[in-house]
Amino acid sequence: MDARIERVRNPAAEQDEVAQDAEANAWVIGDDEEVIVIDPGEDSAAVLGVVGDREVIAVICTHGHAAHVGAAFEVAQRDEAPVALHRADKLQWRMAHDADPEIEMDHGGTFEVADVSLEVVHTPGHSHGSVSLYCPELEAVFTGDALLASGPAPHDGDFPDFPRQLNTIGEFLLDLPAGTRVLPGHGEEITIAAVSKKFDGWVTAGPGEPE
Repeated sequence: MDARIERVRNPAAEQDEVAQDAEANAWVIGDDEEVIVIDPGEDSAAVLGVVGDREVIAVICTHGHAAHVGAAFEVAQRDEAPVALHRADKLQWRMAHDADPEIEMDHGGTFEVADVSLEVVHTPGHSHGSVSLYCPELEAVFTGDALLASGPAPHDGDFPDFPRQLNTIGEFLLDLPAGTRVLPGHGEEITIAAVSKKFDGWVTAGPGEPE
């Protein structure tokens, strides 16, 4: 298997641990020929620097908040790639862009890149249209802001729908294999096994500050 996952890092945040946690993660998945970009963030140059001369075949946004989608069209336009978003997040998307994305994702959809697949899992709560992208071949799930290593992610300090966010984590993510890497929208990765151990604590604590 030639496919691999790369995290886009902002050089300005590399020396500052707090900045690293606040920085929105962008991810690149593919091989030496083609890639899909997940949550391009706001720095197209950083993303395209990681992509290099490989073809971008799609840009997928796990949700519509500007910090994660600001550079979506800039990244996609280089190779005339489509941008994908769940239809329920178009309101948030419109705060960053005038034009709509080309692909409306839905639960159960699939994208293919290199020799792997990405399965679309609707995981609302952080936003109505939040999705996660599960790659069984690489044993990884890209969760956006549905789930961070510290727990369910708030937006601007608040939880739009904390019970629903927890429910979707419990229903769709905890059933993944224990060793699955959770690659979130902010901060460092975790595994499903570690999430399972923390989950009851998040339920008990309720919508407070993340750990």
